[in-house]
Amino acid sequence: MNFVRTFHRWVSAAFTLTFLANLVAMALSGGQQPPAWVTYSPLLPLLLLLGTGLPMLVQPLLKGSKEK
Repeated sequence: MNFVRTFHRWVSAAFTLTFLANLVAMALSGGQQPPAWVTYSPLLPLLLLLGTGLPMLVQPLLKGSKEK
C-alpha cells in the first residue's frame, strides 16, 4: 500500500501542474479557446487520483469492520 500512497502523491503533483497550466493557457489565449489537449490534460491525472484515492479511503473502513 505504500507504493499506492507514493504514486498518489506524485500524481497529485502532476494534476496540480496540469491544472495550473490549463488556467494559464486560458488566461493567455486572448478570449479564444485553447487547444483541446490543453483543456483535457488534467483529466488523466484526475482519473488516476480517483483510482488510487478510493482504495486508500475504503481500506481503513474495511479494516475496522474486520476487527469487530
